[in-house]
Amino acid sequence: MRFLVDAEQRAFGASLDAMLTAADTPAVIRDWSRGDHARGRALWSRVAKAGVFALAVPEAYEGLGMRPVELTLAFVELGRHAVPGPLVETVAAAALLAGLDDQGPAKRWLPALASGESAATLTTGPYALDADMAGLRLTISSSLSGPAAVAPTELRLAPPPGPPLRSLDPARRLFPADPHHGELLATDPGSLAPALLLARLTTAAQALGVGLALLDRTVSYVGQRTQFGTPIGSFQAVKHRLADAEVALEFARPLLLGAALTMAPEDVAAAKVTACEAAYTTARTALQLHGAIGYTAEYDLSLWLTKARALRTAWGGPDECRAAVLSGGRRC
Repeated sequence: MRFLVDAEQRAFGASLDAMLTAADTPAVIRDWSRGDHARGRALWSRVAKAGVFALAVPEAYEGLGMRPVELTLAFVELGRHAVPGPLVETVAAAALLAGLDDQGPAKRWLPALASGESAATLTTGPYALDADMAGLRLTISSSLSGPAAVAPTELRLAPPPGPPLRSLDPARRLFPADPHHGELLATDPGSLAPALLLARLTTAAQALGVGLALLDRTVSYVGQRTQFGTPIGSFQAVKHRLADAEVALEFARPLLLGAALTMAPEDVAAAKVTACEAAYTTARTALQLHGAIGYTAEYDLSLWLTKARALRTAWGGPDECRAAVLSGGRRC
């Protein structure tokens, strides 16, 4: 298979990049980390107007229909600029609602998700991302009644959250979630697997964007920082570290786009582990080459460093994704 992004798709990515470059996302991220969502919500609306969330919503609910390739390109740019918020969770929730047998929830929430009027958080565990700003909070769990082997999956509308918990990435605000409480929306929804697959794919795309941003910032930095009167970017060891990071990121890109085309569980798992490991490796390189300043929270690099680490385990860690690849996707 030979796959190239077409001119329209490139223009879409470039327009998002230009819009986010002008948005001063580091300031938005710092506000978001403190629980101040005013500027973040304004940016969320601009992202929605660009059509990002509509790419996961059927046309019947004011969306553009499911377009995984375009979603992937969009999330690379969102990761490149470290845009905060439950981005992955919103598109996954949209895909989940769109596939429910009961179309009531879809009619109720999908138009608002597509337009950016509302955001969604979705969790399969005890923590929900950005549940304080999400208008729609969904939890997925197995019922406690009956044998575990045959316990049905339950989709519930979660109640308002409690106070936030400490998080590795301050911009990824975590809240406790009880998957066994709240209004029951569906049991064993057939759209669950595709929605979780989309969450894994878009997380991989976000991670690739984070890695690309870290590489760009580090290349710029080593060209300015000097030792012995010479830019450290001219040192062979530095060049090798940066070259290794770039190769890892560029190797992940075709896997990611290929997975968006096939949406096969094993392909998505391979893209997830490759993109996230490449971003994590690039983050370690960026931290080492920046030296002590890279450790400071005041320096913008930290906003991407913490995100690279957090995305590595979001929606499937390295071991889980490798197992899915080896099993042909049966463990996703």
